[in-house]
Amino acid sequence: MGQLSGEVAVITGGGRGIGRAIARRYAREGATVVISSRTATDLDAVLARIADDGGAPGRAVVADASDRNDARRPVREALAAFGRVDILVNNVGGSVGKHHDPFTGDDASFEDTLTLNLTSAWWTTSVALPGMRDRGHGRIINIGSGASKRAAASLAYTTAKHALVGFTRQLAQLTGTTGITVNCLCPGWTNTSLLDLDEGTLAKAERDNAQRRVLEADELTGMATLLGSNEGAGITGQVISVDGGYRL
Repeated sequence: MGQLSGEVAVITGGGRGIGRAIARRYAREGATVVISSRTATDLDAVLARIADDGGAPGRAVVADASDRNDARRPVREALAAFGRVDILVNNVGGSVGKHHDPFTGDDASFEDTLTLNLTSAWWTTSVALPGMRDRGHGRIINIGSGASKRAAASLAYTTAKHALVGFTRQLAQLTGTTGITVNCLCPGWTNTSLLDLDEGTLAKAERDNAQRRVLEADELTGMATLLGSNEGAGITGQVISVDGGYRL
């Protein structure tokens, strides 16, 4: 414990699943967390659990990551309340609409899925970067997917998650001498509220990785902590999977 003592961390999509698990772990490691999502009750529940765990009082920001101004609010509120952002976890993501067939898909669902998974990461990052550069320290962690490395989902989602890898690598290259690191953490099948698996689908998901199981969200938090810590200072521009050996 204490690997992130005194740090200020913003986690988008922090009300559920992987974002919630990272927020709770970061708080246990000593960070003050600012979490965002569209659902206030989810955020309040996470902050209550953090308080029960003895963590520092955090901050909840209700925001729609698909909106240019709303997406930037978590970072702006962290800067206003705490004076800085040390760690930014761009966790929000998912598929919008039903753009699964390239012959029948519509423009709106394709573009909205790219906005949610890719453009929103730029919106938050662009607000956090200047202060990180000025302090000579910052950690940006983009949450990718098994679809960041292979054809594994809908056309729009796979496109967005592949693009997030390019965003990660180029930003790491451009910020390499500033004390800022940028990495992409990729889960595979993970047990969250977004995963609605019946018995047959669960069996297929388990066959998709070498460990023959669906991981728990908490299992990603160790790597997320390393990437956010001082011990992770030499890791940048990397695409790191914590996925039980997904589709090796």
